[in-house]
This record gives sequence, structure tokens and C-alpha cells, in this order.
Amino acid sequence: MKANGADVVIASIGEPEIPPSPILMQGCHDALNAGRAGYSNGQGEPGLLLALAERYTERRQTTITSANVMTVPGTQTALYLTMMGLLNPGDEVLVGDPYYVSYEGVVAAPGGRFVPVPMSPDNGFRLQAADIECHITPRSRAILLTTPHNPTGAVLRAEDLRAIGDLAKKYDLWIISDEVYEELVFDGTFASPLDFPDLAKRSITVSSISKSHAAPGFRSGWIIAPEEFVSRVLPLSETLLFGNQPFIADATEDALRAPNTTAQAMRTSYRRRAQMLVDGLADQDNVTVALPDAGMFVMLDIRATGQSGERFAQTLLTREGISVLPGEVFGHQGAGFVRISLTITDEDMARVVRGLTTVLSAANTEVSA
Repeated sequence: MKANGADVVIASIGEPEIPPSPILMQGCHDALNAGRAGYSNGQGEPGLLLALAERYTERRQTTITSANVMTVPGTQTALYLTMMGLLNPGDEVLVGDPYYVSYEGVVAAPGGRFVPVPMSPDNGFRLQAADIECHITPRSRAILLTTPHNPTGAVLRAEDLRAIGDLAKKYDLWIISDEVYEELVFDGTFASPLDFPDLAKRSITVSSISKSHAAPGFRSGWIIAPEEFVSRVLPLSETLLFGNQPFIADATEDALRAPNTTAQAMRTSYRRRAQMLVDGLADQDNVTVALPDAGMFVMLDIRATGQSGERFAQTLLTREGISVLPGEVFGHQGAGFVRISLTITDEDMARVVRGLTTVLSAANTEVSA
């Protein structure tokens, strides 16, 4: 529609709307001028491995060394390598529902079985150990966490992780923690399975600079894992990638060692736009919207309209020129929701609020009729 000249607000995609961190841009420039464009190795450039080890040791309650780190092109690659390294055909991975859309694919790649665990909006879509336990079978191999969560913006608390960790120990399961939105937590502190030393030996953390430094196109991510796992998955990394780009590694190292003003700017903007949605829809009795804990999305509960997320999203696009994602794409528990991205301008968010108000009011009229 946009390509054909339509005036459409794209509030469906989670891509930072601001330029990448200036430190990254300068770091790439300097590294390329220094000739850092040759082959690397399957684990990563020593400087970046050390920077990540120091960063996680400082932030977590576990000592991380370079031997616990592997750098890869983005979180998606990290997830793929992790699943290929952990799963045999038929092994099950337990994942909170709703869930990020690519998770089913990375679990299926090595022949794994994807097991959705329903999460409820009544407790803020935070995955609960008791709900996980109901779905554990002898084929269960890992629990995949997303915190902060996409699409809901929920953040697991330390007590949630402790209970999930105890469950993983009880059933000898791995914990995979996707923490790509860590630096976009609006209030409070962020908790990770690596905060618990007894869980570190069964935990694999994946992340990147895509969201924290507004740099999805850099494809610079990593895995933090037990040394044995890193060494065992190294041949797969070498086969797939034959090393990463040294100039991007150098720029990433520079960015990780400096204060992250880019993340601070995004946190401020995204929270403000989320509040615009909450305030702007406060008088609508057929929608429920709560401030997310983190991230760049808001989930709207439109079940009271009697419409599916798919139908509501299509109506919003057709009538108002506003694109959002229907919650059904995120799993069964997303039905009756739509996800709205906060990575748009304030002016566009104001237009989104006006468009939602119009469509919601029309839906009320239809229900009354």
C-alpha cells in the first residue's frame, strides 16, 4: 500500500526508528580503515569475547570468561545454533504462549517438538513454573524464556526465574533465555537465570545489539553458555559462518564498553508512546491496554469487541490506514489481541490512537445493533 502511494502508518514491525548508536558507526569506520576486513574464527574476535565476558560478570552473579562466549550474526543465529546444539529429533522445548514468531522454526530445524505453555494476561503474561510443569514429559529437553517478552513486554521477576530454575533442576532441563530487550526495561531491575550460580551450568543466554543499540542490520549477537556447550557447537558455527566480521566485532566491542545513550533514548520514547496509548484509550470500554514492563510493543486486548485480532487488524488497516499485527500470529493465547509497535513517531502514535478510537467506537455500535 505504501509503495502505491497510500498514507499508511506501519505500527506492526519492531525495528528501532532511530539511527544506530554513533559509537557503532564510528567504530565500523575506524575498523575498516584499519583493514579489519579479513577472516575471523568460529567463536569470535578476542576483544569482543572479553568485553562480553566482563559485561556479564559485572551484571550477573556468575563469573563469565571468554570461553563461555560465542559471537554470531544476531540473536536469530544464536537461537538456531543453540537448538541445533541441544536437540535431537523428538526432543521437546517448552515455550510460553504467546511467543515470538520465529521460535517454532528454530525448534523444528533439528527435529525438535515445540510445546506451547499458555500464559495468562491475568498475571501479566509472566510464565509460571506450575504451568510449565504440567507440560513436561520424558522427551522434554529445554525451557525457552523470553525476558523481556515479545510480544507482551512482560519481564520475569527474580522469584519467577528461581521457581523455573528449580523446575529445570528437578527435571534436568536446559534453560534458554532470549534477553535481546534487556536494556529496554522501563522501571526496576532486570533478572536473568545467570543471576543464580546453580543455574549457570544449565543456562544458555542469547542476545545482540539489534535492539539495545538500534542496529538490527549489523547482525551482531552472541551466546553465553557453559564452556562445554560452546566448544561442542563451535564446529557448527564454523561450518555455517566461517567466522564473523572483524570490523563489526570491533564496533560492537566499542559500543558495549561505552555508556548506552541510544537505549536510554529508546526507553524514554517507548514508554511515552505506550502511555499515549493507555491514556488515549482510557474511555473505550471494549479494549484493555496496560503499560508494558519493557520493550517496544503494546498488546491491546480487543476480545470485548467480539472480533478476532485478524479481523480487527484488517479493519484498522482498511479504514484508517494503520498496520498492526494480529495476536493470533503469536500463538493461541494471542487470539483476541493486536500488537502495536512503539517504534513510530509521536505524531504517528497520535494518529494510531485516533484510528483505534474510531474503529473501537464502530465496533461498539455494531455490537449494540
